[in-house]
Order: sequence, then structure tokens, then C-alpha cells
Amino acid sequence: MKAETGHIVFKEKFRYRDLEDSFEDVLKAFLDETDQMPDEDEILQMFLRINMMDLEKNRKPEGDNRRGRMRLVFPTMKGKKQFYIRADSKTAEVVRVTERLSRILKKAGVPHVVEWDRLQMIQH
Repeated sequence: MKAETGHIVFKEKFRYRDLEDSFEDVLKAFLDETDQMPDEDEILQMFLRINMMDLEKNRKPEGDNRRGRMRLVFPTMKGKKQFYIRADSKTAEVVRVTERLSRILKKAGVPHVVEWDRLQMIQH
């Protein structure tokens, strides 16, 4: 299977602070899987701290939305809270990375569902 986007859609009663215990693992797994791990640990720690400050205040985190071949995006939208992995084209890598992040969240007890190629539904 190939997909351009893989969405982790959280259940109705989800609060962003529910990610506090698992976000570091999610971000590190994303960066590792996509070969985008920063060369310097200080940069990684900065990304983590910025996102954790938002989570601690129950706000939408930034994710990893830098220019790269794949992005981890927390969209601003009404309705269901989610994040998605996006590549420039359909690829099996999006599926693999999304499924790995889903396993991390399941292990941490964060209820969610996985959806594929739903970006146009978000943008309308």
C-alpha cells in the first residue's frame, strides 16, 4: 500500500496533554524513520522542548513542519484533533512511518484511528 498522507485521528475526548508521555518517542521515531534526525542533540532538544511546552498547556504542538521529504503536521482545524505524516508523493514509507507512530501511541494508551490520504477533507 502507498499513501501521500497518513493521519492519526484522536478519539473525541482527546486532549493534547494526553501526548505528554509519548510525544518524545513519537517525534524521535518520526525523525529516525525519515532520516531527518538533527545532527546536533541541541536541535533535537529544542524541537522537543517547544512541543512539550505546548502539550503541557494542552495546546496544539508544532510537530515537525520543516522543509524535508516528510513532515509531521498538527493541523489547525475545527472538529477532530489529529496529526498527519505527509510526503511529496504516494509512498510506502508514509504507511510504514504512520503505522510505527500508531503503535507507539497504542502502547502509551492514546486512543486513535489511522486514516489514509484524507488531506483534502481537512483543507475544505
